[in-house]
Amino acid sequence: MGMASSVTRQQELINSYAESPEKQRELYRRTLATVIFSQIFGGAGLAAGITVGALLAQDMLGTDSYAGVPTALFTLGSAAAAYMVGRYSQKKGRRLGLGLGFVIGGIGAIGVIFAALLNSIWLLLPSLLVYGAGTATNLQARYAGTDLASPKQRATAASMAMVFTTFGAVAGPNLVDVMGEFALTIGVPKLAGPFILATAAYFLAGIILLVFLRPDPLLVAKAAATRTVHNTTSAGQTETLLERRGIILGASVMILTQIVMVAIMTMTPVHMKHHGHGLSEVGIVIGFHIGSMYFPSLITGILVDKIGRTTMAIASGVTLLLAGITAALAPADSMTLLIIALSLLGLGWNFGLISGTALIVDSTRSTNRAKVQGSVDVLIALAGASGGALSGMMLAHTSYAALSFAGSALSTLLIPIMFWPRKRQANVALNTMGLNESKGE
Repeated sequence: MGMASSVTRQQELINSYAESPEKQRELYRRTLATVIFSQIFGGAGLAAGITVGALLAQDMLGTDSYAGVPTALFTLGSAAAAYMVGRYSQKKGRRLGLGLGFVIGGIGAIGVIFAALLNSIWLLLPSLLVYGAGTATNLQARYAGTDLASPKQRATAASMAMVFTTFGAVAGPNLVDVMGEFALTIGVPKLAGPFILATAAYFLAGIILLVFLRPDPLLVAKAAATRTVHNTTSAGQTETLLERRGIILGASVMILTQIVMVAIMTMTPVHMKHHGHGLSEVGIVIGFHIGSMYFPSLITGILVDKIGRTTMAIASGVTLLLAGITAALAPADSMTLLIIALSLLGLGWNFGLISGTALIVDSTRSTNRAKVQGSVDVLIALAGASGGALSGMMLAHTSYAALSFAGSALSTLLIPIMFWPRKRQANVALNTMGLNESKGE
């Protein structure tokens, strides 16, 4: 009886917000603040796997050929989590979907710590899969801010959630040595130290969302949408066709940028270690990289909303091209050029993710948004897993320069992809006009 009345009160609260545009604007601002706060901790959690995951596997396995496996594993884990978080969020709302996703990621980080303690590769592998839930949740949190945003605010809203990830994401790699020394004092291997930070960070991010993301923005958006009368004419059918193309386009942009970014990023610590760089230097380079992935987000979001999704997606391809060339040509002992290359790599990914995210939000409705977003993030995660796994094999059999040049070549595909829909959309518009004219006759 008590549970039923609680559900009724929650639904009444959601309905009160759905009926009031002013309350929705207030909730939009409050949602952004909650997501931003959680992302500070979420960013610190994801940085552990990026910075030392490959080194931990290399240390356990004693070979470079499988150094990309950790990235592939927690990316595969993030794919499964993205699917589940997306569908669970569609049914139950963002609060439970995102909150539980972070908590599960924290449990995976605990598993990695015990795997390092026991020197057990068989515990490390499944733990990295579970740890990937935090990566997926951290990425999907950007959508929560867009649920109640107007069309002209969507890219900016997504970017605001991402920009505050910077604080945790940059701090994480730069705390590698500190956390490593702390780990040693409590009898844990040094490379597992960052995962102690990840455990605490993911749990805190999840608790913040579970406690403060009320009422749920997606449930309010869905309730508000049911009050809107939808146009079911042929124009509405054309809109659905264009929406489908928008989803394909947004997904393609994010998939390509993810493959290129993950492949080069994953092997950079291994490349640096081969040439005598220590953990602190690796942390600095990866810190600049992650900072470039997230810190420019606020400006990127404004640019995507102002000058367009297509322009910024093309800018992503050009920036990734420059990143790959710089990484390939940088002398192994040049910290400056490695920092520039990895910063450009992060920036190119940032341009692609935010422009692609905006395209996805533009092309979905509250009735299917979280489910579609989860499915797209599955593809992004699988793309990252492929990039991470293949990068280690390519580095072992060729070189870091060859890997970087391959990433550059792949990034150029973004340019023709962005121009492909224009002719198709023009044909749809002409067909629609012809249909309307024939009706008018």
